[in-house]
Amino acid sequence: MSSLAFPLADPARRVADADREAIRAAPGFGQHFTDFMAHAQWREGEGWGSDEVIPFGPLQLSPAAAVLHYAQEIFEGLKAFRHEDGTVWTFRPEKNAERLQRSARRLALPELPTEDFIASLRAVVQADEPWVPSPAGEQSLYLRPFMFASEEFLGVRAAHGVDYYVIASPAGAYFPRGIQPLVVWISDSYARAGAGGTGAAKCGGNYASSMLGKKEAQANGADEVLFLDSETHTAIDELSGMNVVVITKDGRLQTPALTGSILEGVTRDSILQLAADRGLAPSEDRLVMSEVLDRIASGDIVEMFACGTAAVINPIGEFRSAVGSWTIGDGGPGEVTMSLREELTGIQYGRIEDRHGWLTQLV
Repeated sequence: MSSLAFPLADPARRVADADREAIRAAPGFGQHFTDFMAHAQWREGEGWGSDEVIPFGPLQLSPAAAVLHYAQEIFEGLKAFRHEDGTVWTFRPEKNAERLQRSARRLALPELPTEDFIASLRAVVQADEPWVPSPAGEQSLYLRPFMFASEEFLGVRAAHGVDYYVIASPAGAYFPRGIQPLVVWISDSYARAGAGGTGAAKCGGNYASSMLGKKEAQANGADEVLFLDSETHTAIDELSGMNVVVITKDGRLQTPALTGSILEGVTRDSILQLAADRGLAPSEDRLVMSEVLDRIASGDIVEMFACGTAAVINPIGEFRSAVGSWTIGDGGPGEVTMSLREELTGIQYGRIEDRHGWLTQLV
């Protein structure tokens, strides 16, 4: 049972219905935010407390807040889905809670218990229920829990004061042009994370380190950047914010093994299970980029896709690098890729049986 209740502090504070509906009609991704947010504080020697649901708004921080100087910050991302009967559900929140706990351990932050994490999601979605879109067009309410060192202190040590929030944003498609095969640039100049570093944690620094590589990709006409491992610069790591999956002509599914520098995606884990259910013989392997490109050229690899909470599953149609380009299959969305996507989103929106018990009702 949760020890934090997250009571609603100001239930009267809501945006006008017409304004909310105008936003929901074309939400984009991460551009608009709901009426409320959940908040809790952790203090050394006291633990978690001061939990509440308050109006969404600016935070007041000291210029000496430790997060601004030493980047003690972690976050999560998950979605709330409206089902046809009007109920609202989320997908595998306990996996996000566990990953937030792993990230907290790596960044020397306090761990938030799973039951408190789920209670914070439920509190925000219940307060912001009118913001949850209809299931039409795969819209959802994106949930962003995050935690940071708020203590006013410039010494280099783990912070004694930490704040946790959950904010929410109505979400349309992550890629504005819809589900179209991505053009992916292979970076040989930058690495996303290194051995022994924070690659397996979901922290802002990992994303900051990917930005320059993504700018390089865009300068070369690509949608996304693929990073290789930092030690040998030969094996596939991940994209700037998504895991990578390979499908072979003989019906196998492969994804890079977790090495400590790759984020353990909830969508990735779910795809491995769905692939096993289908007999696709999923495996986690060291995928050497040069060998993958040879297998694409020979026709052994017929589909590839990127996966993550925001984009779900998006096909990869082409790789580019400083020395050439490689088209995967016919360059279009692969049949297995799109079938897995349809199954996964079908479970999330309640259209397909949740045989693994992945859904948690919030409202």
